[in-house]
Amino acid sequence: MSLTAVGSIAFDSVRTPFGERERMLGGSAVHFALAASFFTEVRVVGPVGADFGDEQLAVLTEQKIAVDDIERIDDGQTFFWRGHYDHDMNVAHTDETELNVFAAFEPKLSAAACEAETLFLGNIQPDLQRDVRRQSSAGFVALDSMNLWIETARESLLAAIADVDCLLLNDAELRMLTEQPNLVTAARAAMALGPSVVVAKRGEYGAMLFTEKGPFAIPGLPLEEVRDPTGAGDSFAGGFLGYLDAVRVDGKHDERALRRAMAYGSVMASFNVEDFGTERVAGLSQDEVAERLAAFKALTHFHE
Repeated sequence: MSLTAVGSIAFDSVRTPFGERERMLGGSAVHFALAASFFTEVRVVGPVGADFGDEQLAVLTEQKIAVDDIERIDDGQTFFWRGHYDHDMNVAHTDETELNVFAAFEPKLSAAACEAETLFLGNIQPDLQRDVRRQSSAGFVALDSMNLWIETARESLLAAIADVDCLLLNDAELRMLTEQPNLVTAARAAMALGPSVVVAKRGEYGAMLFTEKGPFAIPGLPLEEVRDPTGAGDSFAGGFLGYLDAVRVDGKHDERALRRAMAYGSVMASFNVEDFGTERVAGLSQDEVAERLAAFKALTHFHE
């Protein structure tokens, strides 16, 4: 069991109706790795600057996440994002972005990272995703992206998608990519591009899984307190892929495992939004994860 995650490592400054934080640890690779670490061995690949210190590194190492592939650029600064949310917490408003060391990022995987059984290509430039895919010998590869790359690097993104097993996008991005207004039709069109598994993330409304067996949906867990949704999609991906990596048999997983993975992804995303940045997930216990899974099971169970 081993999983490599390639993506951004960042400092985020976030304001929501429920508070704000300055320069807290974030980034797609960080949120993903913290969630996945509850299920399997995780290795993070990404660049940081001189402003990324032992305190930030400890958030990862305390969860037994391998950090050997984090590249430190001593004369640079770490990727920075500032944003805010209004009362519609499904919509993030970007106020400032500083790519810093991320602008010149050229991922070079170590032998251990290349040999991981599962690979997560976080939301980075599609040409970089393709390069990482060529370096890796992973048997199961998942890719995340965003509207920026759909609009500005479509052909490269399509080539990257054709070479992975699983595509994770939010529902609006999936429709944009396939130019299909209906989510089910869009998912089928996305599967025709190459992936055998498509996951549509739907924010507070949950997520949908699409395979050759058909669709499967899981709701979002009703929460009394949602403080910061930043990183929820990556936490979902971490729970989803972390669980799948843990239960693979002879390099494969069946439909039942995929559906359980959807539940674990939703569990980790639900914890992520309860506090700012990594504050909630980094302090989780396995017992809390099990209790939250039981809550999802109770929410979705009924007798015929």
